[in-house]
Amino acid sequence: MKNRLSFLFLSLFISAFAVAQRPLTEDDYYRLITIPMPEGVQLEVGGMAVLPDGRLGVSTRRGEVWFISNPYMKGSRQPQFKRFAYGLHEPLGLAYHKGAIYATQRGELTKMIDTDGDDEANEYQSIVKWPLSGNYHEYSYGPVFLPDGDMLITLNLGWIGKGASLAKWRGWMLKVNEKGEIKPFATGLRSPSSYRALRDGSIFYTENQGDWVGSGRMTHLELGDFAGNPEGLKWTSEPNSPLKLKLEDVPSTGKPMHEMVKSIPHLKEPAIWFPHTMMGISTSDILEDTTANRFGPFDGQLFVGDQGHSKVMRVFLEKVDGKYQGACFPFRSGFQSGILRMAWGLDGSMFVGQTSRGWSATGKDPFGVQRLVWTGLTPFEMKAIRSMPDGFEVEFTQPVDKKTAEDLASYSLSSFTYKYHKIYGSPVEDPRPVPIRGVVVSDNGLKVRIVADTVLREGYVHEVKAEGIRSNKGLALLHNTGYYTLNHIAPGTKLTIAAPAKHNHADMTMASTKTAPAVAGGKGKPAAASAKRVTEQPADWTNGPDQVITIGTVPGLKFDKTQVEVKAGSRIRWVFNNNDDMLHNCVIVKPATANAVGDAALKLNLNGSRMQYVPVSPNVLFHTNLMQPESSESLYFVAPTTPGDYQFVCTFPGHASLMQGVMKVVK
Repeated sequence: MKNRLSFLFLSLFISAFAVAQRPLTEDDYYRLITIPMPEGVQLEVGGMAVLPDGRLGVSTRRGEVWFISNPYMKGSRQPQFKRFAYGLHEPLGLAYHKGAIYATQRGELTKMIDTDGDDEANEYQSIVKWPLSGNYHEYSYGPVFLPDGDMLITLNLGWIGKGASLAKWRGWMLKVNEKGEIKPFATGLRSPSSYRALRDGSIFYTENQGDWVGSGRMTHLELGDFAGNPEGLKWTSEPNSPLKLKLEDVPSTGKPMHEMVKSIPHLKEPAIWFPHTMMGISTSDILEDTTANRFGPFDGQLFVGDQGHSKVMRVFLEKVDGKYQGACFPFRSGFQSGILRMAWGLDGSMFVGQTSRGWSATGKDPFGVQRLVWTGLTPFEMKAIRSMPDGFEVEFTQPVDKKTAEDLASYSLSSFTYKYHKIYGSPVEDPRPVPIRGVVVSDNGLKVRIVADTVLREGYVHEVKAEGIRSNKGLALLHNTGYYTLNHIAPGTKLTIAAPAKHNHADMTMASTKTAPAVAGGKGKPAAASAKRVTEQPADWTNGPDQVITIGTVPGLKFDKTQVEVKAGSRIRWVFNNNDDMLHNCVIVKPATANAVGDAALKLNLNGSRMQYVPVSPNVLFHTNLMQPESSESLYFVAPTTPGDYQFVCTFPGHASLMQGVMKVVK
């Protein structure tokens, strides 16, 4: 027995020593616990709600509602599953209120009641219905309950090569009371899958990149706001519309949204931009930290999921000139599927509901529910970034090492923006480095004021990096980058700091300012050509190509062909038709390299959109540009002379793991 105890203590000592010697990771601070699923239960999460008794309610995209008992996996560690309801039409939201369960289906808001106590719904009440055109993209979300008992629901636009409001109130947030009376609240929404009413009464919603949406974003919505996509304006002539703006009042100029706010009444710019691929690609649920510090040092901040990147981000908000703005940070990655819903457990842990069917995610599972638990260790992070009249103030979760914190080389600043236009997404626009004049560290070491050596640009996203910073215990930042959406520069007193002899980063040129082709236009016109992208038939092909290969897309992030066959050394015309509702490219690569090329594209960061998400790699043989929905491009190339199973892949971030095919080269 003594030997066994000695061995146990030695093992624990060795484990603790190993942790102390290696860099700490997200898992050391926030642990992921996967809830096991019973065989045959397809829990593609559409909505999620925690009941007062601790059970977890989950609605699924397959039309069911499940109750999970013991989701905390205590005692036997086995959760129990009970189906509460079925036969619903893709309920993408769930709420518990006064003993009843509410879900928003495609065409109605439904109240479900268990009248006999057997944990099965036996009364389904239709609170309100709305028209449908039948378009597949007409998702409906909610409800979210407000303190007065009213509910918020949101209605997705349809898709016909662009977002379209094909039925009444599509593209709107609506208020609904228990009597089923509708009050339109705000419009300009494209795909408003996630929204939340915060403790202070403010309402925020997140939006995914798409037409009129340059990148993922989060917007504070008030009565009568217009969030940017004009399709919902078709219904402003209705007598109960809170605004009268018309479709023709919204020009597609390509100017930044911050500029267009000055000329378009009711237009509301985002409080937070989530830079595409740097933070995520498909923003989802919002969750305010109301756990009273049971989830770490971020009380009152927001957590925002990302479906495509299977991750959770963190948001710090502040008000400047009475308007919200703030910073977003990476928080926790590595979830099993695409995150759609999040909810607080009774113990302050976070339940995360996930799905990926048709909506590709870096998490490889088709669905799942996981629980994120704080270990009690405080990570060394940028807790907040605040606007200052001459730069930014960064607050940390732990005191900094003053030597590294006072070194200007520990920091870098840059800024960029996005186009506001009807085209799907936007490249990073007008990126510039921001020279730093000096830094001032607070006496307690928890704050650093960064003074810029130029006037900051309002309406721009500012990347704040602190790669050289260490804590007073020698730790590097767990995440060293934050993105501050600067809509308004905060008033106040500027610091008097002498200019350095030579500005740091003065000769720095952001890689994303290098010449690169823009995204091809709606008609599929090429933006540029290279040896790997020849879009016109070569002059010496007098008899034309030997073979024409046409590749299209189908829903669910797939090419319409998984294998094509070409003759070695033959002349090929490769036609790529992007008939999907999102951006895609088609990249032909060497055998067994599609995943590696996709990973390299994901790491292009600010360079990505300007490089068409095609990395510079010898594995890339030929490629199209990044194509708008409903556009097409032809490539002309000579097939490899060495037979083999070459691959074609879409390298747009989040697509590469699923969207692959084989170009079989034969003799």
